[in-house]
Amino acid sequence: MHSYDVFRHYERLHWRLTDLELDAVDTALVRPEYVTLAESAAMGESNVIAAVHGFLDEFVDDYDFSTFAVVWGFQEVQHHYAFRAWLGAVGHRVDDEAVRAMRAPYAPGTTPAATLATNIISELTVNHVYRAVAAWVQEPVLKNLLLKASRDEAGHAREFIHYATERLKRRPDELPSVLETLYVYSSEAKIKHPVSTFKAGISEGGDHATIDTGFELFLAQVAADGELDALHDKVRRTFAGITGLDLSSNARVRRALADALARP
Repeated sequence: MHSYDVFRHYERLHWRLTDLELDAVDTALVRPEYVTLAESAAMGESNVIAAVHGFLDEFVDDYDFSTFAVVWGFQEVQHHYAFRAWLGAVGHRVDDEAVRAMRAPYAPGTTPAATLATNIISELTVNHVYRAVAAWVQEPVLKNLLLKASRDEAGHAREFIHYATERLKRRPDELPSVLETLYVYSSEAKIKHPVSTFKAGISEGGDHATIDTGFELFLAQVAADGELDALHDKVRRTFAGITGLDLSSNARVRRALADALARP
């Protein structure tokens, strides 16, 4: 099974919270924006439990992917705890009630392939943002954490791409749902993420930072000119590789979707 190779790869590259050297956090270099970004990341990563729940329900007939989902989930839990640990080291507490409010599982996608597509977009987005923020922050422990998490997310994206590609080989009828998902998440001049799409408006979050808080701060203070367009282009190129279609613009995505829907 592919998940066995993934497991062995993760074992070789896995890092631990103790590798972060939290005792060495330089509080003199910590800016309020760093706390907001770390809190936003902790909240976004907390949705791993809801996601794994959904994966195991939706892919009940796919042992290989389900096994990958469990391995993936462990690394995402690690990210959640790592950001919480850094926040604790600078004297900031994450609200457990806000985290618990994220527990409810996601609704299944329109197709399993659409669910995989959603997670490809999620991983590519967070990989990009973490890497860019790592280059921006000055506090070395947070920088190290962001780089480690960014590398993990790149690996996660690679595996979701693998499973989506294999799914479409078996179920080409699910292609329209994949193209629709791509269009929904890459057609607006903002960062859209499944957590913000499916978990918006949860009252238990109160005034706690959400994943959208971090994305808004990223675009306002960190992102270079044209960086959002570059991210969307990267996402579309990834799906072009999966589908073999020209998806180089939103218009071409719409055209490809219309063509896919028109097929008997």
